[in-house]
Amino acid sequence: MKKFPNAIVIILIVIVVAWLLTFIIPQGSYARVFDETTAISTVVPNSYQQQTSPHLTAFDLILAIPRGIIGRADLVVLILLLGGCFYLIEKTGALNQGLNQLIKILIGKESLALVILAVLFITAGFTIALQEELIAMTPILLLFGRSIGYNAKTIVAASLGSAIVGASFSPFNPFGVVIAQREAGVELLSGYEFRLVVLAIASTAWILYLLHYSRKNRIEKSSLTVETERLTIRNKLILTLLALTFAGVTYGLIALDWYFNEMSACFFVLGLVCGSIAGFSLNKTTEVYLDGFKEMVFAALIIGLANGVSVILKDGMIIDSIVYGLFGPLEHLPSTLSAMLMMVSHAVIHFPMPSTSGHAILTMPILSPLADLIGLSRQVCVLAYQYGAIMMDIIVPTNGATMAVIALAGINYKNWLTFIIKPVLIMLCIGAVAILIAIQIGYN
Repeated sequence: MKKFPNAIVIILIVIVVAWLLTFIIPQGSYARVFDETTAISTVVPNSYQQQTSPHLTAFDLILAIPRGIIGRADLVVLILLLGGCFYLIEKTGALNQGLNQLIKILIGKESLALVILAVLFITAGFTIALQEELIAMTPILLLFGRSIGYNAKTIVAASLGSAIVGASFSPFNPFGVVIAQREAGVELLSGYEFRLVVLAIASTAWILYLLHYSRKNRIEKSSLTVETERLTIRNKLILTLLALTFAGVTYGLIALDWYFNEMSACFFVLGLVCGSIAGFSLNKTTEVYLDGFKEMVFAALIIGLANGVSVILKDGMIIDSIVYGLFGPLEHLPSTLSAMLMMVSHAVIHFPMPSTSGHAILTMPILSPLADLIGLSRQVCVLAYQYGAIMMDIIVPTNGATMAVIALAGINYKNWLTFIIKPVLIMLCIGAVAILIAIQIGYN
């Protein structure tokens, strides 16, 4: 049996398929208005028109690869710097000792550890939509998982999966819900009570599934070797600084409008400071940092390559045509059926448009007037986007973060898809039921 393609091969295949689709799907676009205040281009409803432009050449296909990487340069830098920082902290022995102490506390309480891990990442997902930042944490999380008897799939589902569940069902995901509500002309953060209830239900179902799977798929625990049983003063200081940096970055993302560059700067400085605390010379600190870069290059490359798919679809002028083809027929269907198909259409569109914010900016101005025509509230329209699009981040191969994490975990895409499809379908069913209930209670 031939070996299943790795993450990079899969993304390269998807890029070629996207290029071929530009010769099949009619070209077209919506008119857009640029807002100088927000620096965001907004789609004008009912403005779709087919167009004729030269097709992308084979050379354009090749160019999409470096252009995709350049387009995500800020994220690539974050992954390298964050990965280098974690690698350096690991080499100080602080993480190893910290995990050792944590494992001692959790002996016989492995299920509780899994629940705590899932809750932490669900919280990170619904507050700051944590996803790409998790890439650098993956090797440490896997080490922790093996130490308490959990396989790679369990740990990735409990971390990345939980973060995506939190983001999908969040009442105030800044890169999803807030942008979607703004584009739909809905009061920001309105309707959060209903979303909180659905979030609690979805999170509980997700965690119960994780516990069920983990009980049936335990692995032999691996032992950590540490030089000393107790945390040294230096390592306590390093771990404290790590926790404070995460707290500071989280505050910056929520309150100060920070993004990837600010995060990169914080973790770069943290790495240098931790190296100094550990007693490393400046030469050794930078050399270890570079070794950490090497560990993250594969993940960073996947992120850039995945963006190449979007480059092809946008330059080929077919992404708007896909949106028009999926959402146009909904106008002639009953409102309840339209809402369900709206959610399905969002799930399909998220394959070529894996950016949650970009997805919302593209689709919500088109769907909001459509929702008015068929008698759906715009809040329900936003729910269909949330539950249909964001949840797909854990499946679509065009999402560089997911592909990078499963690659670092040593899980091929086929095995990941086989494992994750059932819990994702459960989440989508919960989302669909929530939309039906929202329609019945007049959620607005």
